[in-house]
Amino acid sequence: MVRMEYFKIEYIFGMGDDLSENFVLRVASQTLELIPDEQNENPQWAELDFHQCPNCPLKKDDHPHCPVMTNLANIVTRMGKVASYDEVYLEVITNERCISHFTTAQRGLSSLMGLVMATSGCPHTVFFKPMARFHLPLASEDETIYRAVSSYLVAQYFMARNGTEPDFAMEGLNQIYSNMQVINDAIAKRLRAASSTDSSVNAIIMLDLYAKSIPFVIRDSLEKLRPMFAPYLE
Repeated sequence: MVRMEYFKIEYIFGMGDDLSENFVLRVASQTLELIPDEQNENPQWAELDFHQCPNCPLKKDDHPHCPVMTNLANIVTRMGKVASYDEVYLEVITNERCISHFTTAQRGLSSLMGLVMATSGCPHTVFFKPMARFHLPLASEDETIYRAVSSYLVAQYFMARNGTEPDFAMEGLNQIYSNMQVINDAIAKRLRAASSTDSSVNAIIMLDLYAKSIPFVIRDSLEKLRPMFAPYLE
């Protein structure tokens, strides 16, 4: 049996009174997809047709369960009693570094859930795999926007090398994030049925705020970055 090569990202939520939750994600190095935990269980709200995304191309006969919710189920269940604004001490450990920060449960979950969604195998989230490989925990809005735009433009470079017309106007990036808004809305509906607290739902809402802001930034705000690239423009 050939051992699958992977890289590991570990999220540790410290919640006081010696309580903690530890999530270890193993992502296949070649496919950049999450290696499922054999103990994962699929609750009813993870079934594909339970609040299925209107833009979902998957069919229940081939995919009985939503790939995103299958991978989020363990997180949602274990963090189900944690409220959005509960303070946590978050540690994120990767192969390269360890990042630690006092933050809210919803912000920590938003970072973790975004990583899981990108590596879940959903046809609409596969475009975020490069960002998952260079994951930045607790990224700010500006950092997320910069990474998303940079990742998309690197993709255009490879498309051009492959003989495909590149999209430097980034219209495709707008479409990717428009699809994500639909997905985030459907996931929020699933999570409201899954959890008695609001931390997971609000974590998705935070991701959705980024999804909504990207098109406006592309249209109006990238110009403010121009001075940073002055050496290229001389």
